[in-house]
Amino acid sequence: MFKGLYTALITPFDNGQIDAEAFCRLIEHQISSGVSGLVVCGTTGESAVMTAKEYKQVIELCVKTAAGRVPVIAGTGSNNTGKVIENTQVAKELGADAALIVTPYYNKPTQQGLFEHYSAVHDACDLPIILYNVPGRTGVNLAVETIARLARLPRIVGVKDAVSDLMRPLKIRVAVEKKDFSVLSGEDATIVAFLAHGGDGCISVTANIAPSLCVALHQAWREKNWAEIERLRDLMWPLHEVMFIETNPCPVKYAASLLGYGDGSVRLPLCEISDQSKEKVQAALRSAGLIG
Repeated sequence: MFKGLYTALITPFDNGQIDAEAFCRLIEHQISSGVSGLVVCGTTGESAVMTAKEYKQVIELCVKTAAGRVPVIAGTGSNNTGKVIENTQVAKELGADAALIVTPYYNKPTQQGLFEHYSAVHDACDLPIILYNVPGRTGVNLAVETIARLARLPRIVGVKDAVSDLMRPLKIRVAVEKKDFSVLSGEDATIVAFLAHGGDGCISVTANIAPSLCVALHQAWREKNWAEIERLRDLMWPLHEVMFIETNPCPVKYAASLLGYGDGSVRLPLCEISDQSKEKVQAALRSAGLIG
């Protein structure tokens, strides 16, 4: 079962190319800070603008650097079921511990289409699968009833739910028969409420720049240290807010560059954030004590 804090890793760039040295340093910092696991080649990792060679390189780097110390979950989603199968098989060969598979975007499949899509990948690949629901990006919402149907398949082990409806974790928990099914948040800012409604953890963007603070919040939750939970929640909300002041991962890549991880650049069609947004990111990092 996947529980706790998982970092949705950025892919640092240097002059438009993958900065392997910065990426490996970022991974080491995450692990030394106590994260539960790493997610590579997801939305935050800009997998959509990687070549096939780069995609393999980044997964391989992550698996090699993690060296079994924490689980590595690889993003393998696409709006082409055959491509998802291919990506998931590649992730398995490269040593990933699980696949994070986003709902097919643009095609707008029905709930039955979503069920058949995930079922086909499940049947073709020998790797645990975490469903990924992010309707704000994909244009399709994975219904609780469909999640419950899919959870009956043995290798579908969890869901990352990136929605603002805080009843969703409770509804999923009640609907899914599999007791060790992981319900993970994709929204940093609402993690405390998400945990309170039956969630198991978070796949976090903010953890790229503040892993120790994010880990401390989850530790406080496990210890039922309500005063510390409130302190960390209030301390980190400006960080969570600015990470999405413009399209993810543009703000977090800029923030990471201030901490020495890459040059902050993203690939087209995304672009660097505005000067006004940069000022707000800097202010949030200062308020959290991450920069002077």
